[in-house]
Amino acid sequence: MYSKIHQLKEDKLSKRQVAKKLNIDYKTVTKYWNMKPQEYAKYQKKTKRRTRKLDKYEKDILIMLKTHSDYKVSQILDRLSEKYCDQKKEIKYSTLRRLVNEIRDKYEIPKENQVRQYQAISDPPFGYQAQVDLGTIILKNSFDNNIRLYCIAIVLSKSRYKFAEWFDHPPKTADFINFHEKAFRYFNGMPKEIVYDQDRLLIVSENYGDIIYTADFENFRQHKKFKTFICKTSDPESKGRIESVVKYLKYNFAQYRIFEDIESFNQKCLEWLKRTGNSNIHGTIKKVPAEVFKKEQLHLKPVPKIRLKHSPKDSITRNIRKDNTILYRSNRYTVPLGTYRKNKFVYLEIYGSQLKIIDSKTGEIIAEHELSPNKGELVQNRNHLRDHSLKIDELYQKTLNQLGKYEIIKTFLDKIRKKKPRYVRDQYNLILKVSRQLTTEQILKTIKFCIDNNLWSATEFKSVSENLSKLPDLSRVNDNSGPDIKIETQGDSESFTEVRSLSEYEKYMGVK
Repeated sequence: MYSKIHQLKEDKLSKRQVAKKLNIDYKTVTKYWNMKPQEYAKYQKKTKRRTRKLDKYEKDILIMLKTHSDYKVSQILDRLSEKYCDQKKEIKYSTLRRLVNEIRDKYEIPKENQVRQYQAISDPPFGYQAQVDLGTIILKNSFDNNIRLYCIAIVLSKSRYKFAEWFDHPPKTADFINFHEKAFRYFNGMPKEIVYDQDRLLIVSENYGDIIYTADFENFRQHKKFKTFICKTSDPESKGRIESVVKYLKYNFAQYRIFEDIESFNQKCLEWLKRTGNSNIHGTIKKVPAEVFKKEQLHLKPVPKIRLKHSPKDSITRNIRKDNTILYRSNRYTVPLGTYRKNKFVYLEIYGSQLKIIDSKTGEIIAEHELSPNKGELVQNRNHLRDHSLKIDELYQKTLNQLGKYEIIKTFLDKIRKKKPRYVRDQYNLILKVSRQLTTEQILKTIKFCIDNNLWSATEFKSVSENLSKLPDLSRVNDNSGPDIKIETQGDSESFTEVRSLSEYEKYMGVK
């Protein structure tokens, strides 16, 4: 700027003309108009030594960033305001942000971001897997009113061949099951496994890894004889293929269409699937899904025929609140975490002192509680919460310490970890809870029975422990009333020796 002012001055322009041409203030031009180069150099050197208001906080900021490199600017602002409360007003967020970035660059302290690492997974074999998901979009109807539409979509994982159906109401379990029937007819077959999200249309509870399905869906699944894979909560990457399909349906087919009626909308969707959805080259496999489907169709299972039964219940209705509770007689009763949905209703049924909370769509029991005689209480089922404070290895060690460091217990816990890796935390927590009510002998007796009968599950452990009176006594050795089992100690290790066969267990317990 200094050079330009003097160049224009040499061209005989006035101060006002220079200010206008350079778009700067007239006073600035006057300031530099008669300044010699030596004077300007001194002035520039002087201004470089100027201190900023926030420079005095640099040491504090540096200590924070070196301690935790992922400190946010808002956190730093709060810490400085807390320490220097008398000078809080002079610390501005935007100015502080620039200073923090300068300090990061100066001392080479990059901001560390937690990045989730993904691994590419090969496509499953032909006919093995499909993925299902739901989506929603708001469109205009012929009267220029907003209307919300819902879609259910399915895609075959190998060929990427798709099918979808739209609804003008939130789909119910019956709609969900009927959609599967239509999809199987569209494919002229069915896959061996279907991947789902944790939607209340098909799942009542994760139940520590032993999934409890709604009665209608379980009936449908058993008759159709396909396996299911349920994604963990908030893990959409587990079903990435169908996530892409739902977006494709919403933003390629549905967006900006005028909705007239659901029948014609679904007919147009079928036409779109034939014209575009299944006929364009897929971005990942670089093939046309309709062409690959001709091969995959040969590997699909035939579809068995069933008759659906639905029996909705009627009783006291309640809304599920945002904190996953329902209100009854001035008390709050919990439902499993994640049950809440906007405008989701449940039925309440009272049996003596027991309150049952039932899904209004499926008729399945969501939760059970003892009625509280008081008011203003939170009646909470601990199973509705999760303890994330321990890592798996620590939780394993804690469980082993509580149950006892017997080899048979290690075998049981290791097998559960191998069988149910995604639910191992829930499994161990349930075992810990149940074992607190048992003696060491009762724990050993329960686990021995589970191993002998291949019951690798915390829920099975719980069920067996509740029927301990029917199991043989481990302390009985050479007793004709039951099988002989004893604990032998060799050095520091303890192990079980089975003297009699499992058939004698069955005889002792009256099993034919």
